[in-house]
Amino acid sequence: MATQKTGCEGCRDGEPLSFDFSVAFHPIVDIAAEKVWGYEALVRGLQGEGAASILSQVDETNRYKFDQAARVKAIELAGQLFPRDEQTHLSINFMPNAVYEPAACIRTSLAAAERVGFSPSRIMFEFTEDERITDTAHVEKIIAEYKRIGFITAIDDFGAGYSGLNLLANFQPDLIKIDMDLIRGIAHSKSRQVIVSAIATMAHSLNIDVIAEGIESADELDVLRAAGIRLFQGFLFAKPGFEHLPETGFELKAETGPRGAARTGA
Repeated sequence: MATQKTGCEGCRDGEPLSFDFSVAFHPIVDIAAEKVWGYEALVRGLQGEGAASILSQVDETNRYKFDQAARVKAIELAGQLFPRDEQTHLSINFMPNAVYEPAACIRTSLAAAERVGFSPSRIMFEFTEDERITDTAHVEKIIAEYKRIGFITAIDDFGAGYSGLNLLANFQPDLIKIDMDLIRGIAHSKSRQVIVSAIATMAHSLNIDVIAEGIESADELDVLRAAGIRLFQGFLFAKPGFEHLPETGFELKAETGPRGAARTGA
């Protein structure tokens, strides 16, 4: 395909991007283990501006190069900031349509990880179902190659995009992240509770872990924990930290609930 060839040449032509950017980190917490499981890398402007200020400059002429640069930036900063515990994970977003050949396009990421001493087993690549996937065989090839290397794979925004359950029928990633639109108001919505519980049950049956993102209230957390979910991300715990790892502002211990009630398990 012509676009794939252009992307390949674009990654190797030596010309830098016409804009620069940095990264903020947003924690993903493991309530059951009472710790931070990892951090998602979020693109930001050099002064901390939102992702839209950067993504608005990405188009077909620089998409491949930006995807490569974003991965490297996240890995290099993680190598500087993350604890040397071999357990704290780095989550990186990528667009499947920006990967022309999985084995070739991952080389710069692997080189960056080796350079800063960051194990590939600590890196999770998220692809969003918001991006229309026209070549399912290509996505399957990406996931297979990333798993072969030792990366963790995840579907982001599950329940909000084009493909829905068809993605799980064709691909079995390591994790899915339930879209925040399904989470919002879940404490007072029976339909959302039933849907999210069914997603969690289905994922567990497929040996897929679940992350609930966009958590803003203790009531939402209560409902999601009752559904068997243990990994969470949202402003309830912390806002993204620009070029630093933010402290979580919510008590992670299982025994302290939002209303002071005793709690057990996830």
